[in-house]
Amino acid sequence: MKLTFVSNYINHHQIPLSNVLYEKLGDDYAFIQTEPMEEERIKLGWDDDFDSIPYLKKYYENGLECKKLIMESDIVVFGGCEDESIIEDRLHAEKPVIRYSERLYKEGQWKCVSPRGLKKKYHDHTRYSDKKVYLLCAGAYVADDFNIIKAYKGKRYKWGYFPEFKSYTDDERKDRRDERRSHSKLEILWAGRLIDWKHPESVIKLAKSLKEKNIPFEITVIGEGKMEKDIEAAIEKNGLTEDIKLLGMMKPAEVREHMKTADIFLITSDYKEGWGAVCNEAMNEGCVVVASHAAGAVPTLIKHRVNGMIFPSGDFAKMAFQIEELSKDQKWRLSLGENAYETLENGWNHVTAAERLLKLSEAILEGKPFFFEKGPLSEAKVIPQKRMYRKIVGIEQYSG
Repeated sequence: MKLTFVSNYINHHQIPLSNVLYEKLGDDYAFIQTEPMEEERIKLGWDDDFDSIPYLKKYYENGLECKKLIMESDIVVFGGCEDESIIEDRLHAEKPVIRYSERLYKEGQWKCVSPRGLKKKYHDHTRYSDKKVYLLCAGAYVADDFNIIKAYKGKRYKWGYFPEFKSYTDDERKDRRDERRSHSKLEILWAGRLIDWKHPESVIKLAKSLKEKNIPFEITVIGEGKMEKDIEAAIEKNGLTEDIKLLGMMKPAEVREHMKTADIFLITSDYKEGWGAVCNEAMNEGCVVVASHAAGAVPTLIKHRVNGMIFPSGDFAKMAFQIEELSKDQKWRLSLGENAYETLENGWNHVTAAERLLKLSEAILEGKPFFFEKGPLSEAKVIPQKRMYRKIVGIEQYSG
């Protein structure tokens, strides 16, 4: 079987999955990068020595070769690229395509009323819904968005991003727990671009709340962005210079080193966070993730109060309350971190995802596509955005 993955550019969220596919398929696997990596990502340390990757091909340098490969492959996985012309010939030929997508309506589902937008969605998606086109939903809200445009019903699969899963021995995990037990104060980590929809200002609100309640803590913030000066000023103004450390930008591998010792990892993004691979990474390192329900990875990976904590997006008082709870029960906190690690070990990892993608691809070629029972490539059910929080924290049962 010849399988080709097409996306805007390769990065550390996709390489582990691609490496497994290359190990399984050899030269029958290729990753086509459609554009150079944007400067902002390069500054974040995403641009390692990717030119040495044997399966990487660049559409913008060898367009004819890549177009030929797209047409000749048995299966093409396509996503993360806005240029639909790259895949149109294959769609018109009714050859199997597996799309992967984040949300259509990150800025609000009210945008679905736009006639121009609907026309574009029909052209790109809805008209192919009865063809051999399948959808990998990279985020918990994707199925609902595509349901609005009546696309891919019965062919929507749970998916995400799969940074490298690092397997640790029992002794290594015990050493990590022992180190966390030795902390004299709660160590909290926030990492990401310092931009409005990731809400880094939440760490100021959290620090003030914890200080008022005399809870020993230290917050480490990794990243840079437009809000950096505002955050620095707020730390100074509120007398938090001893409580919040700003470490600036770091490469992904360096961020993971900080995750190894943090007690809690914060995700405070709103609905514009399509997935949020830091959630996978922090869980892999045994952190307790305390996260906004709006980030796409959160409803998929976190079970509230089982392997992490979920607060309603924007409700930073609720977030602070949950962290106060965690500060009072070290045993429970360590247990949540262990459960988080095992969630990834037992299914949500790059190896399982790659192996399942190959099995699904083979089934599609045989005309017998199916859903796995749970985990990657299980059915992505439609859960309305307005009901998601109540569903994932167990306030209501959802039968959709």
